[in-house]
Amino acid sequence: MQLDSPKIRRLKVPPMEPAEIDAAIASALPKPALVQISEPKLRTAAIQIEGISPYVQHAFSEKQRKQMEETQRAGQQAKGKKVRIPKDFDAIYEAAKHYSQAGWVGIPAPAFRNACIDACRLVGFVMTRAKLSIFVEADGIDRADGTPLVRIVGEPRIHEASVRNESGVADIRWRPMWEKWSATPHVTWDEDQFSATDVINLMMRAGLQVGIGEGRPNSPKSNGLGWGRFRVIGTADTEAAA
Repeated sequence: MQLDSPKIRRLKVPPMEPAEIDAAIASALPKPALVQISEPKLRTAAIQIEGISPYVQHAFSEKQRKQMEETQRAGQQAKGKKVRIPKDFDAIYEAAKHYSQAGWVGIPAPAFRNACIDACRLVGFVMTRAKLSIFVEADGIDRADGTPLVRIVGEPRIHEASVRNESGVADIRWRPMWEKWSATPHVTWDEDQFSATDVINLMMRAGLQVGIGEGRPNSPKSNGLGWGRFRVIGTADTEAAA
């Protein structure tokens, strides 16, 4: 006996409204993750250092800047016969120092920061991240060009050196040399990147392996003379940076 198949009742589904379609698509898409940016945790420490080799300085003098500006303004005329002006070695020596607006002599603050960043390559820390994570606060600024300075403690003497200019011509230069020197740079760092111990160790590596100033071990154009090396002798204070 053949059974009749049941009748299927087909229902008409009304079309979806545009708003309903948009809502259905939105619910099916993955929701974007919420990005949370925390407030930077900056700390500052006054790190006392002491030189273990002479520090030699070579500031770009105001006279040199003016001479360069005059040469560039003269253009083609500057290529003519030049008048050799007698050198004032004492003036050159004084112009090689970084004098602050208050009258004391200092070390460029970026020298310490750059040394710390360079030292990061020794420990595998990403240098581009270090650029955003460690800073050296200024005790004052250079009265000639505005360079941030850290005050140096010590008395310089004249260092006379025979050198060759970029043109290959031999020259004699007087530079200030501190045989005994010390300083207290105030270092600020991001605590999400470095601990206080990390910063102290980084400053130790910067002083012992990188150096600052002329003739430092990490000189860009030579192997240096071993000048500008220092050691950490203590920390004065540690505080949250504003």
